[in-house]
Amino acid sequence: MAALLLSVIIPSYNEQPNLKRGVLQEVADYLNRQSYTWEVILSDDGSTDGTVELLTEFATSHPGFKFLANTHAGKGPTVKNGMLAATGEWRLFTDFDQSTPLSEIEKFWPLTKDNQVISGSREAVGAVRDKEPLLRHIMGRGFNFLVQLLAVPGMQDTQCGFKLFSAVAAEKLFRQLYIYGGHQVMKDAFTGAFDVELLFLAHKYKLPIAEVAILWKHFKSDRVSPLKDSYRMLRDILKIRWADLTGKYATS
Repeated sequence: MAALLLSVIIPSYNEQPNLKRGVLQEVADYLNRQSYTWEVILSDDGSTDGTVELLTEFATSHPGFKFLANTHAGKGPTVKNGMLAATGEWRLFTDFDQSTPLSEIEKFWPLTKDNQVISGSREAVGAVRDKEPLLRHIMGRGFNFLVQLLAVPGMQDTQCGFKLFSAVAAEKLFRQLYIYGGHQVMKDAFTGAFDVELLFLAHKYKLPIAEVAILWKHFKSDRVSPLKDSYRMLRDILKIRWADLTGKYATS
């Protein structure tokens, strides 16, 4: 049986508002228009608001969609479990709210010949950040400066939730996650710097990486606390560097 070309991993945590907006139907409609083979893995992070039941129902009634239940451990482990359950030659994770529409992947395909990791960027030339609050943008730029200084030099935007990996890169990188490997216990919806850990490892293992300007729409959320989250993410970047210095990651 031939391998699927694309696996789309969509992490979720208490997504009732986004489900009501019909985001999953938009994903299904887009993929059903494509000529390539695909699957969608709805990887849930222990939702408690009825999301699990709705996702299960959606997956049952839409061919190509699969539901994956996880304990609440945060976005990193939820994406990791979806990536490692996937079978596609290429594996994309994308935010549930579809702040970056799935159709933006069309910008990525020409780069798959020469790259193993392709990351959407809200900062690259040509990117569009629609309706983003000024404070969030300023804090994001400040965080990215620290990321480039301490962990991932040269990446303009590490936090965009739209990243494509070859199957080989996905298996290597997600199995090496340490800070966001899944052993932590989460009490809130904090996303953390798991994107930074992934890209840090990709650089460490010298995997070819491309950064692509994408469209990104801001959707209001009560999950983001700019000051508190910035502090926690800086702490996590320091943890990543310490993990590397103390040999927690494979050398190659």
